[in-house]
Amino acid sequence: MKRRMMPMVVALGLALAACGETEAESKGAAEAPHAEEKHQGEGASDAEEAVRPESRLAITHDGGITVLRAGDGEVVGEIELDGFLRLNQAGDGRHALVTTGKGFEVLDLGAWTQAHGDHGHSYTAEPRMTGTVFPAELAGHAVVHADRTVLFADGTGEITAFDPHHLADGEVETTEFATEHAHHGVALIRADGALVATDGTTDERSSVTVRAVDGEEIARYDDCPGVHGEAVAGETVAFGCEDGVLLLKGDEFTKVDAPGDYARIGNLAGSDDSPVLLGDYKVDPDAELERPTRVTLIDTETEKLRLVDLGASYSFRSLGRGAGGEALVLGTDGGLRVIDPATGKIDRTVKVTAPWREPSDWQQPRPTLRVVGEIAWVSEPKSKQVHAVDVVGGRVVASWDLPQVPNELLGVTG
Repeated sequence: MKRRMMPMVVALGLALAACGETEAESKGAAEAPHAEEKHQGEGASDAEEAVRPESRLAITHDGGITVLRAGDGEVVGEIELDGFLRLNQAGDGRHALVTTGKGFEVLDLGAWTQAHGDHGHSYTAEPRMTGTVFPAELAGHAVVHADRTVLFADGTGEITAFDPHHLADGEVETTEFATEHAHHGVALIRADGALVATDGTTDERSSVTVRAVDGEEIARYDDCPGVHGEAVAGETVAFGCEDGVLLLKGDEFTKVDAPGDYARIGNLAGSDDSPVLLGDYKVDPDAELERPTRVTLIDTETEKLRLVDLGASYSFRSLGRGAGGEALVLGTDGGLRVIDPATGKIDRTVKVTAPWREPSDWQQPRPTLRVVGEIAWVSEPKSKQVHAVDVVGGRVVASWDLPQVPNELLGVTG
């Protein structure tokens, strides 16, 4: 019987990994910092108590990462890193995962709150790379779900999972899995411990599998061509296909077909406050770069798909969800559209940036949307700014100048 996915469980304490390991013991582990660089846990050595939580933004640029205090735009940290950098939520509201040539490196944004019963204590510290690295060949998707962060290495098909709430301690236990073939994939672990992951090769991928904690395959679906992207609505997990969206409820798969023979929905955005998912929508299989003007709304309860015409194109970094479940899309006309996910109506369009055009190289800077708390943040490379948008109020409430041309963007509420 052909093996599709086999779990390899490894418990590794990062603080103990700096010395005295054999090669077999350290293989696949997150690399630990040297002793003098060791992360100081919840109480970083330069931590100061703050009056209130402090939101911060991490913004990549050519040559590194700039960290801003979101409240006033002050630069609180500059980190030098070479190469193309991507930013992913780590899952604990404090750290970010930076994809580099090494894999997933951990960035501490230096703002966090410790809960103490009915209140909390907030702290700030200097942003820093902690020295922790989760090695991955061609680091790809990072998914946070059910208190687990799951990383996918496209170059090997390997999957690494961990509890992100131990990142500040300097010790992280990882669970590892191996897919049969390397591919551009994505995976998550459900609350019941089951692993949900794509399956395919570098040439073709169309399958999603569900594996029990012991590694046994309990469900499989093989007709989701070009499977890409993932989102969750309630207990439903969704994956984009080139002809619709695949929904997983429990261990049962359901395909929601899109109109036409080809309709690629490769990027999805979910919300805890809505059963409706937001997705992109491309219809030209031969386009080198299609600039779509419609998005999809997928109701996971009714299993129906709705198209919404925006009147402007957008990019893969244009989709987001508001704090109340609003579907947000940043158009190339500079307008942030706020869409009612239940009706598909565009409630308002907030003018945020100057008109822009999506570059042909996906790694090149373009306006990017990220939601942090109740604020939608939009970067604008042309003006070297980042803008704060009050989604409910429908207006730009702040704009901060940046020292570098921004590329990717991520924030924490502190």
